[in-house]
Parts: sequence; C-alpha cells; structure tokens
Amino acid sequence: MADQFDEVVNLVKESCECLLAAPKHTVRTLPKDMPKAGVYLFSEAGRPLYVGRAKTLRKRLQNHTHNSHNQATFAFLLARHETGNLKASYQPRGSRKDLLTDPEFRAAFDAARERVRHMDVQFVEEADPIRQAILEVYAALETRAEYNDFDTH
Repeated sequence: MADQFDEVVNLVKESCECLLAAPKHTVRTLPKDMPKAGVYLFSEAGRPLYVGRAKTLRKRLQNHTHNSHNQATFAFLLARHETGNLKASYQPRGSRKDLLTDPEFRAAFDAARERVRHMDVQFVEEADPIRQAILEVYAALETRAEYNDFDTH
C-alpha cells in the first residue's frame, strides 16, 4: 500500500511542475482544447492565490465568475477577506445569502468576480479523483496559495 501512495505522490509532483509551467490564460480566454477534468491555479501578478480541482474544468473556471455565491466560491472568499466577514454562519443571519443583501459585501463580491475574470489561470489535466485531490493539496502547499486553507466548516 505504501508503494502505491509513493507512486501517486511522485506522479503528483510531476503534475504540479506541469501545472506551474502551463500557459497562462484568463477565464475569458480559455482555449477550446482544454482537458475535461483537472487542477487549476489562479494567480495575480505572479502571486499564487487559489488552487482548485474540477471534473468539468471549463465549467468550473467559468463558474468562479458567476453571480451565485455557491458557484463563485473563490470570489466569495475574496469578498469575505475584503470586508472582514471571515467566519461562516449556518444561521439565516450572516449566511452567504444574507451577506449578499449587505450593499458593502455585495459590492465586494461583484468586484471580486471581476477581479477573478482578469486573473491568470493555469491548469493541468487529471481525471483520477484521488490524484486530483492530492494534487490540489500538494499544489496549494507548494505554491503557498494564499486562499487555500482546507479547513472544515
């Protein structure tokens, strides 16, 4: 079993190198020949910000700019940091839906969605869900992506 894990870790290291060497695009300029599934990295001015993974890469990257707090999760996280609303609430007051009714938070969310549209995004193909999950964590650690914390809610 340990040999299998070591093999996956070695593959993930290689995939991370490929991710970091991949061409940079924006959500608006995604190429037509993208892989279906994979891991992606958002960065700004060369600073790694967020690593994610998806079964449908193109759709997931585009969702990061949509007007839904459940789809544009990275933009929502940026808005949380911008407004100081860092603690999640599972009560109606302070929930994601409630935060979007606050004009200050709404403006920060809309600005964050626009910001994400202009960020550099790189991606690498990875269809296997286990390697995809390990690659996401490895790449976040390797790049010190500022907005990945892997905390449970």
